[in-house]
Amino acid sequence: MKKSFSTSLGSAYNQSIEEFLESDTGRSLYGKVQLIFTSPPFPLIAPKKYGNLVGLEYLQWMQTISRGLTKLLKPNGSLVIEIGNCWNKGFPTMSLLPLQTLMSIAEIDNLKVCQQFVWHNTAKLPGPATWVNIKRERVTDSFTHIWWYSPSEHPKANNRRVLQPYKDGMKRLLKSQKYNSGNRASGHKISDSGFLNVNKGAIPSSAILMANTAVDRNYRNWCRENEIVLHPARMPIGLADFFIKFLTTPGDLVLDPFGGSCTTGKSAEDLKRKWICVEQNAEYLKGAKGRFHKG
Repeated sequence: MKKSFSTSLGSAYNQSIEEFLESDTGRSLYGKVQLIFTSPPFPLIAPKKYGNLVGLEYLQWMQTISRGLTKLLKPNGSLVIEIGNCWNKGFPTMSLLPLQTLMSIAEIDNLKVCQQFVWHNTAKLPGPATWVNIKRERVTDSFTHIWWYSPSEHPKANNRRVLQPYKDGMKRLLKSQKYNSGNRASGHKISDSGFLNVNKGAIPSSAILMANTAVDRNYRNWCRENEIVLHPARMPIGLADFFIKFLTTPGDLVLDPFGGSCTTGKSAEDLKRKWICVEQNAEYLKGAKGRFHKG
């Protein structure tokens, strides 16, 4: 095993996820992981430095990887995968490959689709550039798909751990304790009992609005001081925070099979979860170490 670095709660391994799953360490994790949270390389039409496949080859690869990952899950564990959109080469039309891949994963080993999320990156640059910036035929593609799977129909989860602050309108309703209850045109009936209870926050929706502009200063400074190139596709740590809080509790094990700069590992560390990140690019892990560097 090529362990890159460790903390008191986790370890980062420098190898491909295929190699990790075949290793003694990988096999020792069967049935022990509470959450697998990851953002694999997207099926883009142009190769990137972090590696990506395209077309049917990508779909089959993700099926194989997912089949191996499900063996690691606890019976009530969760697999959460983010995959971005892709476009047909030379045309302003979208490929169905990301959705086909996510649907094909659901057919593996009787995984259940617990819920679909979308992450709307509020700071996403306009793209695809040719069709948005130049020809002006499309608008900015600013969201990615996030699907939550589990072997169980009732995986470990609690939305009380991810409640959000009430918005001003709700605060006014709670203060006035007046609400237009009764029947709606849609057929729903809103009762006046329970709706205006003051809880610890609002239940979040499955549309996650979050920019990816925040920078981990420890990570950035570490990379700068050690002349390490920043990972080109870093997710906001808040995204990992959300799913780790929602689907795990302190002491649970979280794994990211495409660890990159170890955003998932850092989130898990801060939230007192055990973690494992697997990343085949050694340079990315040299930089990732900076996330855990003190000082």
